[in-house]
Amino acid sequence: MQETLTKFRFNGHSMVGALERVLVCSPRIAGWNQPERVARWQELGFHRAPDFEKAQSQHEALCRELRTVSVEIIELPSTPDFSLDAVYTHDASLPSDYGLIVMRPGKPNRQPEGPIHSSFCKSLDIPTLGTITPPGTTEAGDILWLDPKTLLIGHGYRTNAAGIQQMRDLLAPKGVQVLSAPLPYGPGPSACLHLMSLISLLDDHIALVDLPWLAVETVELLKSRSFKFIEIDYSERDTLACNVLALGNNRLLAIEENRNTNARLRENGFDVRTFPGSELCINGSGGPTCLTRPLLRA
Repeated sequence: MQETLTKFRFNGHSMVGALERVLVCSPRIAGWNQPERVARWQELGFHRAPDFEKAQSQHEALCRELRTVSVEIIELPSTPDFSLDAVYTHDASLPSDYGLIVMRPGKPNRQPEGPIHSSFCKSLDIPTLGTITPPGTTEAGDILWLDPKTLLIGHGYRTNAAGIQQMRDLLAPKGVQVLSAPLPYGPGPSACLHLMSLISLLDDHIALVDLPWLAVETVELLKSRSFKFIEIDYSERDTLACNVLALGNNRLLAIEENRNTNARLRENGFDVRTFPGSELCINGSGGPTCLTRPLLRA
């Protein structure tokens, strides 16, 4: 996909401002059409061997929806270091107002992705602020900006205490407070259970939540910050109903299969745009937030 790149346009510190620029990695770039990569689907936790053509078509539908709200789409270049999981671009890096923080995913096959994000973003004049190093692990799917000076990080199997402490050390000099949120055991260490599997911020004070799976202290923290909750339809938990991308200005992007949850969001006044996610999202356990690495919000 050909897009016009404007140099030195990046920021972070918001999950809900109007989305203007985003990094993606299509199934084609992630190698979903390469038999040697597809052969690892069970090892990587996919529900079944992915259908490349269907997944690619669904990714193109995602990108069409982003373009309807004038989002600039930038695609990562192909590399032999990618696995099928690289399509879920959100996890490997975290932009801040001061530069990119390179994640070190807790899922070992994903650890090459962070340096690739860093190198590519440097070509866009996005500097690297810091890099998580062993024994620390972090995945951006565990990280929420509650406000421009407060970062909430889920502590679980993908993001550990050492990684959270490194994030504190990087951001404290910038005046950013890093808080830790305990994650449940859930389906166990092999599953992809991120903090953002349980909560998506929709605007500055509304969150879509899987309330029974959130820790009490996380619920109380959000309530103390005047967040209103919209609960997912729990029959849609396994189809990633809680994974919704805020596009800004009351607009959301969601998986079309989660009709009941999407209806609740519309009843609460949100403009919900959808795309099919059976192959691209549900099969690999990554929704629209996972498929996008925002680089710039208004």
